[in-house]
Amino acid sequence: MNVLVADKFEQSGLDGLRALGCEVSYQPDVKDAALVDAVRASGASVLVVRSTQVTEAVLDAGGLALIVRAGAGVNTIDVAGASKRGIYVSNCPGKNAVAVAELAFGLILALDRRIPDNVADLRAGTWNKKDYSKARGLSGRTLGLIGFGNIGQEMAIRATAFGMPVVAWSRRFDDNAAERERVEDAFGIAIAESAEEVVAAADVVSVHLALSKDTRGFVDAELLGHLKPGATFINTARAEVVDQTALAAVVREKGVRAGLDVFATEPATATGAFADDIVQLPGVYGTHHIGASTDQAQDAIAAETVRIVRTFKDTGRVPNVVNLARTTPATHMLVVRHRDRPGVLAHIFGELRGAGLNVQETENVIFDGAEAAVARINLDGAPARHTLDAVRDHTHVLDVQLVSLSS
Repeated sequence: MNVLVADKFEQSGLDGLRALGCEVSYQPDVKDAALVDAVRASGASVLVVRSTQVTEAVLDAGGLALIVRAGAGVNTIDVAGASKRGIYVSNCPGKNAVAVAELAFGLILALDRRIPDNVADLRAGTWNKKDYSKARGLSGRTLGLIGFGNIGQEMAIRATAFGMPVVAWSRRFDDNAAERERVEDAFGIAIAESAEEVVAAADVVSVHLALSKDTRGFVDAELLGHLKPGATFINTARAEVVDQTALAAVVREKGVRAGLDVFATEPATATGAFADDIVQLPGVYGTHHIGASTDQAQDAIAAETVRIVRTFKDTGRVPNVVNLARTTPATHMLVVRHRDRPGVLAHIFGELRGAGLNVQETENVIFDGAEAAVARINLDGAPARHTLDAVRDHTHVLDVQLVSLSS
């Protein structure tokens, strides 16, 4: 199996892929047209990326069967295009959660104690204990979490150590009282009815939403307007989730302090010029989109990538796949018990094809002893009686049952 790694990737991951018997092409700097050429030239069936954009041109360049995002989220990949072409898309959720939570708390602490300003003044030869002694502290202050996935959960754990009560909101709790109760008990937090409720109640608000069509611009002027004067706002998720212009406004008008790891105008490369007016505002601290960039996180992501490729190579299944349909147009299931003999399934599928019926999903389970099997075949319509009779008309077909999936 040929694997193209088109981004910076840990040596442990490259070694792990090669240990699987994969032919690995490591080209961390290929982008755009060069990536199209690399996919075509490498003959890769698996593509591993991090921040590299995977476009339709890349998808059409060769025989890709699997794309692995070595990180959380898949916003850099044309998932819809991959789905149309039958290409699996997978990622490594949760493997960088601790690293991101650690950075988020670093920003919270830095803003409360103004650590970067302390350092800058000391390096400039200025001693200003009188001013820098003024800090609110974190104990007893409420942490509000917008989103409660893997990273949000790690934030809640750390908040407990700092003595911060936590209030959180996530769509996962909508119309799911049992899950809400379970999470409240497990983490000792309060679940809010809305994001607005979280923002209004919190002294520190931290955003942990994956980027999607539903979350793009989710943290808008209206939501930010609920921030308390002087509150702290943290975004280590995606820049596109927050209306940065509206955020700048509340920084200026309400004295909000902001800690940002993501920006609206980030360079496309790892190094380069950077210009974003928001970092010039007093009370705004920034880091260089480094939330997941710890050795621990990258090693964990590399190991998960190897696991995904190993499973795909050995079984054809893909862990963490994000683009399989949760439901299909199937309306009926055909259940056929049959002798485990060559040609039986070909006979069944031939009759279904002749009837113009499309198979949506299928499985064939073997009974102990490998003498008999049962095929469960989901169809987009109901076979006519004569089609069912034709399926039965085979020496090795034992029984045929039609089940309606809409009942």
